[in-house]
Amino acid sequence: SNLSASCWSRLHPVNMFNSYNAKFHHSKALTSPYPGSHIERSQVPEDKVGWLTEWKDYNPVEYTAKSVLAGPSWADPQINDEGFSPKFNERDGEVERKSLNGLYMVENGRPRNPAGRTGLTGRGLLGRWGPNHAADPIVTRWKRDGSGNKVAHPVSGKNILQFVAIKRRDCGEWAIPGGMVDPGEKISATLKREFEEEALNSLQKSPEEKAKLEKQLQKLFGQEHLVVYRGYVDDPRNTDNAWMETEAVNYHDETGETMDNLPLEAGDDAGVVKWVDISEKLELYASHSYFIKLVTEKRGAHWSEDPGSECHE
Repeated sequence: SNLSASCWSRLHPVNMFNSYNAKFHHSKALTSPYPGSHIERSQVPEDKVGWLTEWKDYNPVEYTAKSVLAGPSWADPQINDEGFSPKFNERDGEVERKSLNGLYMVENGRPRNPAGRTGLTGRGLLGRWGPNHAADPIVTRWKRDGSGNKVAHPVSGKNILQFVAIKRRDCGEWAIPGGMVDPGEKISATLKREFEEEALNSLQKSPEEKAKLEKQLQKLFGQEHLVVYRGYVDDPRNTDNAWMETEAVNYHDETGETMDNLPLEAGDDAGVVKWVDISEKLELYASHSYFIKLVTEKRGAHWSEDPGSECHE
């Protein structure tokens, strides 16, 4: 999960996204300096973000981080490298190069960010040309009192939902325990693996302990689940040629029995892990608050003390 969407993402609702709609604009993907560097993006005025707007003088900065150029297993070669001919907009061997938002343009052999110009070409910190896929598992249960009864919020009267949150080591913010999809891996497997690694510290467990965890988790992750969001992520690591996409999925433990027996333990990229009460007061990284809010709406749970702020679509 070295490139998890968790810390950087900010999203727009799915229905606002249209790759041919120049009105859609990103903001995080235009920020400078580029994360982990002193690189300043070329300035992109709001009316010039969309590719349909002609801009002959557009001269973006080219940047790919040294950590990516070093050729780790999660990264593509450079576009002109001999023997590298990626198949964009399709499954390319083990690598998924299809976008969750439909077809994207490829110009001069390079994929083009479907949300528009970012002032930077190359891949920055991202491993793949084109879409870089992440997965965010939102594991929830109802808050209960000592007698096992659901706890309702005194103002809204709605039951309070809790989710498993991690405090990330890299940016110190509370987040969903998500991460990147490995080549050849199904999203469902990524969601489960990331949860195990980040929230249950499975990488440090013995084979016996791991097998026990697997059995318990199978019940939770094998049941019906709720896909909350699929698509483009407005992320400060995005460039003109590489961008983040994610799938956020809610796994709900209705009775609380499955998760009661699972020992939460921070691992991998997590500093701390715990059950957190959900409300609009939660200070999560922006995209994660949005996902969590969608979950409360779908589950009819408490979000806000102000009845007017619940959004009904």
